[in-house]
Amino acid sequence: MKKIFSDILIIGAGPTGLFTVFEAGLLGLKCHLIDALPQPGGQCSELYPKKPIFDIPGTPEILAGKLVENLLEQIKPFQPGYTLAESADQLIKNKDGSFDVITNKGTIHNAKVIAIAGGLGNFEPRKPFIENISKFEGKGVEYMIKDPDIFKGKNVFISGGGDSALDWTIELQKIAKKVTLVHRRSEFRGAIDSVTKVQKLKDQGKVNLITPAEVVGLIGTKKIEGVAIKQVDKVTEHKADYFVPLFGLTPRLGKLQDWGLKIEKNSIVVNNSLDYQTNINGVFAIGDINTYPGKLKLILCGFHEATLMCQSAFKIIHPEKKNILKYTTVTGVQGFDGSKKKSEGAVIKSII
Repeated sequence: MKKIFSDILIIGAGPTGLFTVFEAGLLGLKCHLIDALPQPGGQCSELYPKKPIFDIPGTPEILAGKLVENLLEQIKPFQPGYTLAESADQLIKNKDGSFDVITNKGTIHNAKVIAIAGGLGNFEPRKPFIENISKFEGKGVEYMIKDPDIFKGKNVFISGGGDSALDWTIELQKIAKKVTLVHRRSEFRGAIDSVTKVQKLKDQGKVNLITPAEVVGLIGTKKIEGVAIKQVDKVTEHKADYFVPLFGLTPRLGKLQDWGLKIEKNSIVVNNSLDYQTNINGVFAIGDINTYPGKLKLILCGFHEATLMCQSAFKIIHPEKKNILKYTTVTGVQGFDGSKKKSEGAVIKSII
C-alpha cells in the first residue's frame, strides 16, 4: 500500500483540526486529516450540528454545523487530504525523523509533524445493553450512518431521543420502506424544528413512533430479521432489516494510549508555555484532547493552540528557513489551488 505524505498529519477533523489546516496553509505547509467519523466536524457535526455556539470571537451566534461548513470553506484553498471513518492505531518514528501513522484499516501516512486534535479522543458509540448485539454488528446493527443508501426499501428501527435519532428518522423515511423510532421516554431532547418535523411525519403516517419503550432483543440467525420491544410490561416482536441505536458517542483515547505519550486523566499532557508539544518531539496535542495548568476546553482555545503549534511545526519541517510572521490583512491568503484573496493595495496620490 502506498504512503500518503503530508507536512502535518492531523488526527481529528473537528474545528481545531480543521483550523490547523488554515494556519499551516498560511505557512505553506500541506496537511492531511484522519478521523474515525465518516465526515469532518467532530462532535459539532455528529452530535449537535443544530445547536448554537455563542463564544466564537466576532460571531455572536453560530450553529455548530454552520461553523464546520465555514471552516471547510476557509481551508478549501489549501487542499487538505482526508482519511475518514478510520482511526489512528500505530505511531512509528523513522530514521529520517519523520513519522508513520497506520490506521485501523491499514492506511499508512507519513509526516514530519503529528498534530493530535482528536477533541475528547476517538469516539466510540454508546451501545445498548442487548445480550446478542455484537453478533449482529455489521449484519443489521449500525451505530453510525455512513451510507444512507443501504436503507433504501428496508424496514428500519431507530432507537434514541436526541438530535441524531430525530434527524435520521426524518432523512431515512424518505428512502426506507418503513422507519420506526423507539425511545424510552415520550419526551425528546433535540432541536425544536426536528421534534416538530417528526411529530408531523407521525401524524401523516410516514413514520412509526413507539414510546415509552426500548429495544430489548434482536432476532435472526445470520443477520437481523426482527427486534423485540418492551413497552411497560409487554414485549412484542417486530420484523426489521436494520436496527440503528443512536445513543451518542463515548470519548476514548484508544490506541493513542499505546504511543508512549504522557497521559493524565484521559488527556495528553503538553508544554503549554511554548507550543503544545507532547513528551515526544514532533508530536503535538491541541484542543480538548490536551491538558496543562489552566487548560480550558473551548473551541476558541483550540484555535489559539493550533496557531502556535503551526509556528513550531514550520521550524521542524524547514529548520533552514526563517519564518517571518505575516498578517493576512497585508499579504492576503494564497491558496495551493492558485486562488488568492487580498485587500486592495494602498496608493500614493496627491489630493489637490
